[in-house]
Amino acid sequence: MPRFAANLAYLFAERPLRERFGAAAAAGFKAVEGQFPYDTPAAQVKAELDRHGLTMLGINTERGGEGQFGLAAVPGRERDFDALFRQALDYIRAIGGRAIHCLAGKVEAGERAPAERTFIANLARVADEAAAHGITLLIEPINPRDRPGYFLNSAEHAADILARLGNPNVKIQFDFYHAQIVGGDLIRRFEKNFPLVGHVQIAAVPSRHEPDEGEVHYPAIYETLDALGYDGWVAAEYFPRGKTQDGLCWLRAALKG
Repeated sequence: MPRFAANLAYLFAERPLRERFGAAAAAGFKAVEGQFPYDTPAAQVKAELDRHGLTMLGINTERGGEGQFGLAAVPGRERDFDALFRQALDYIRAIGGRAIHCLAGKVEAGERAPAERTFIANLARVADEAAAHGITLLIEPINPRDRPGYFLNSAEHAADILARLGNPNVKIQFDFYHAQIVGGDLIRRFEKNFPLVGHVQIAAVPSRHEPDEGEVHYPAIYETLDALGYDGWVAAEYFPRGKTQDGLCWLRAALKG
């Protein structure tokens, strides 16, 4: 059975961020991840991680301004991306985390070709520095229904980006929620891209609630991860139907196997 982590931007959000670490540990999670924790001093986050014996996974680069969702693929914003990357790298090192999700950002349809070149160049410029500190970089395909205009939508496009980049320190963050909306055929597509996957996330489709409803039969996904020898974490990144604690039957069932 995979190891499960809690995304603290979504789970236990009825509590202040500092209290979410203890709540996650009490619920049975052994690892956590975040998105934009920058308003909370890194020292406070590190103290909570240590207090509760939690493994810290990854965070996102910041969004980059009003209406944007990252800058890694946005032409003309290279210096701004560098600043956001530096912020993320300093923060993740301070809290003892493992990964940075470099948000690609939103681009106009006519900008996709220069955006791809920008994305690859930006990742190439920072990947080795991250590796030197033991930090993996992640890129995540995000479905265009939830995030219109986002540059990176499919696992296949992400795989092509990584092939052109040629740096093993950049991996795919494979979110089964987004992948189901963009293409389906989850098990075969995951198997095909497995060598490039650095992290996995889950949520129900289409609701983005607990992974115990909707289109995706997650027990089969867990079996596939085990069969492939996936040894990373599976992060729960969903909007709870109510209080987080009340919706964790899926986790207890999964842990029982």
